[in-house]
Amino acid sequence: MRRKRKGRQWCVWGLTLMLIAGCTGPDNPVVILPSNQASTVTLTYFGNKYEPENVKVIEAIISQFMDENPGISVAYESLKGNAYYEALIKRMAKGKGDDIFMVNHDTALTLAKQGQLADLSGLATIENYTDEMLSQMWEGNYIYWVPTTVSVFGLYCNLDLLKEYHHEVPSTLAEWEAVCDDFVRQGITPVIANNDISLKTIAIGMSLAATYQAHQQAAYFEQINAGQAALSEKLTSGFTYVEAMIQKGYLDPAATLTTQKTSDDLDIFAQGEAPFLLTGAWAAGRLAQKELNFQFSVVPYPLMEDGSFVVINADTRLSVNADSPHREEALRFVEFFTRFDNIQKFADQQSSFSPLKNSRPSSLDQIQPLIPVYESGRSVIGSDSLLDKPIWELTAQAVQRLLQGEPVNRVMEQLDEEANQEE
Repeated sequence: MRRKRKGRQWCVWGLTLMLIAGCTGPDNPVVILPSNQASTVTLTYFGNKYEPENVKVIEAIISQFMDENPGISVAYESLKGNAYYEALIKRMAKGKGDDIFMVNHDTALTLAKQGQLADLSGLATIENYTDEMLSQMWEGNYIYWVPTTVSVFGLYCNLDLLKEYHHEVPSTLAEWEAVCDDFVRQGITPVIANNDISLKTIAIGMSLAATYQAHQQAAYFEQINAGQAALSEKLTSGFTYVEAMIQKGYLDPAATLTTQKTSDDLDIFAQGEAPFLLTGAWAAGRLAQKELNFQFSVVPYPLMEDGSFVVINADTRLSVNADSPHREEALRFVEFFTRFDNIQKFADQQSSFSPLKNSRPSSLDQIQPLIPVYESGRSVIGSDSLLDKPIWELTAQAVQRLLQGEPVNRVMEQLDEEANQEE
């Protein structure tokens, strides 16, 4: 399922940072290489944020940092999707890692175990993070990454299509199933999903919602980490529901297998022929900029009998290479990037939430329904750092097997087998 990396295309930038134009492609890296004639150090920054609107914000932060630190230049390069994480691991394995890079839960586990991540606990901005985020960031006495956003996964609703078929936006499991069943009867496949994040967030969320509401997730993950419980023990229920969604015709499994996040799925939903899309709220701004013939809203997952919940992640995590020859300067850059104003700017642009205390949620109209549920604490962390297993990749693979027609019991057996191989 991984997309192969195509040929490189390089964009070199002079003294003035400019908005990328004409040098990006769907599978090509974006390279921003600002130069500073007075600089003595050039930091390399590798990430998976490649969209022009994301890069524009990163450019602005880099530019301001260089203004305040005239002896340092920063070069930013990005790759799309899974190709980025593959390249990151390869670079680090060869001793050619960048000074600063983005990680997710799974890659952070791998690199931290190998001693390749610098300790960030001394950053002055650490004290600004919420308690929830700090619980994710601390690894014993160390911090190996810092989040710049809190991503929220939700249900995109085509409001016009729902109205046309005399339906309200669902807010409970019963309402959700009633709406989906009716669309299926009408000959309409109700749900657009991608082959990565869409269905695994459903499975994880439904499986663990009660555990998080009871604040029992730490004990559960501790048992898994110690080999006293299987990862599938709780996840089976959520994946069983995903299997039921496939069997009921809520989505097209063959189409989903070839639908990439968050690009193909947005394009399909933008056609206005399906009432629902499952993906991250960070895409709402990009969707709103398309020429749509309908109104949409992003709401919490209506998948509990008594209401809804959201799945969240500490996201766009920054780490520093432990072997960087410019570690001090790299730490200075990460500290700058995580200042309140920069975090807010970055989170706003991504229709996400800030991981810092006393911050405001994104003002984007379409994601406002997510805010009260998020602030109420009815949330599940999709890739909880308390779990020492690469859950993000394991669950993506499990979903793909379900889409290929494998029974859920066998899929869960394979998930446990692969989780045990990671020890």
